[in-house]
Amino acid sequence: MSDEGAGARAAAEEERPREEHTPDPRRWKILGVTLVVGFMSLLDVTIVNVAVPSMQEGLDTSAGTIQWVVSGYALAFGLTLVAGGRLGDAYGRRRLMLIGLTGFILSSAAVGFAPNIETVVAARLAQGATAGLLTPQNSGLIQQLFRGPERGRAFGAFGFTVSLSSALGPVLGGAIIALAGEEEGWRWLFLVNVPIGLAALVAIAVIVPGPDRRDEDTGTCIDVPGALLLGGAVLCVLFPLVSLESGALLPLVLLAGAPVLGWAFVRWEARLRRQGRPPLLDVSLLRSLPGYSTGMAIGALYFTGFTGVFLVLSVHLQGALDLTPLQAGLLVTPFAVGAAITAPISGRLVSRYGRSLTVVALVVMMTGTALTAWLAPTYGDGDIWMALVPCLFLAGVGGGGVISPNFTLTLAEVPPRMGGAAGAALQTGQRIGSSLGAALLMTTYGVAMGPFSAQGALRAALVASLVVLCAALAAAVWSQRHE
Repeated sequence: MSDEGAGARAAAEEERPREEHTPDPRRWKILGVTLVVGFMSLLDVTIVNVAVPSMQEGLDTSAGTIQWVVSGYALAFGLTLVAGGRLGDAYGRRRLMLIGLTGFILSSAAVGFAPNIETVVAARLAQGATAGLLTPQNSGLIQQLFRGPERGRAFGAFGFTVSLSSALGPVLGGAIIALAGEEEGWRWLFLVNVPIGLAALVAIAVIVPGPDRRDEDTGTCIDVPGALLLGGAVLCVLFPLVSLESGALLPLVLLAGAPVLGWAFVRWEARLRRQGRPPLLDVSLLRSLPGYSTGMAIGALYFTGFTGVFLVLSVHLQGALDLTPLQAGLLVTPFAVGAAITAPISGRLVSRYGRSLTVVALVVMMTGTALTAWLAPTYGDGDIWMALVPCLFLAGVGGGGVISPNFTLTLAEVPPRMGGAAGAALQTGQRIGSSLGAALLMTTYGVAMGPFSAQGALRAALVASLVVLCAALAAAVWSQRHE
């Protein structure tokens, strides 16, 4: 296909949605059903945090291997997001959600019944990969079903779901372990997905709309070389960090391969674009759409900075202060409460205040995190709540104002026909950030345990979180000045 022909076709497709869009009267019900599924898949990123000590003991394995139960899910999740988003654009969100949810249910059951750590890690990788097919359909449906300020409110609900799932994972995990028992209770963190998932399958089949026949010719080939290059680049960063947790230094040499593979990935994607073939990630969006590249950077840095905080706190509260999984989960719940308050509000305000809202929210969240780093290590197990409850609530108030505005602003100019793939690319950065953040903060915590006490190690991990969040703030300020 010539460049002129491709340009004319793209222009025609750009005009159709604006001319023919009619709001679906069921759009809020559809969003509600898909957010329930999204909540379940995102919950599994953090719900295992409180189970790490009991899983390590029950499966008789090392801390470095157990780290793959946490980071492997986020990694596989991130690597399938873009492909899942593109397939949803082409074949329909309902079809991809049904396929993804079926795989998620089966892999959840496999983790729950796994006889050894090798099976757990393999099933968690499969679970993360199928979750990657599910999650981009949320942002794709929002792009497809909502317009104008209503889209900001829809992304506000999505941001609320992301914040809530991240923060409630530890407390729900602790509650399940408390009910099912310390020894085998971790298995029920995954088995509970089975009945909920089966009910969601029925709801999706009934209410989520099928594919739009007009868009079936948008290209459905998956860029396998691009996926391998991107996966290799991410692994070159993630594997050394995870290995460092168990004391292995040799994998650090792989870090040298990350920029090489990243450069090759960008060149390959640009080449496919010039040839008129569908890339895994249309890198031209990073140049052609204002705010898209900075929005991706903000999202990736934010998730790198904050996701690992819950894991470090859970491990510290149980390991150093001898709290139960439920107690540890309850102590991080104030973050969810704060995020629950501000996420929907920020979705309504983003169209008025733009990127300034993200800047203010990041400052508030970083203030709460800094106070946690300063105060939490000075309290013992009996009064630790005096530091964590107010500080994490303040951090949650800020965190709830970051995610949904960033989605709305980053995808504001993306055509609905590309909503799934573009939204998935944004979420890919977030998932990779989550995986890197968990490895980075846990590695910092583990390394600092040598020269410092557990309290000093906690402070060091939280300071590492603040350093990454500072980078996110710098990107947000830059974006604000160039709006």
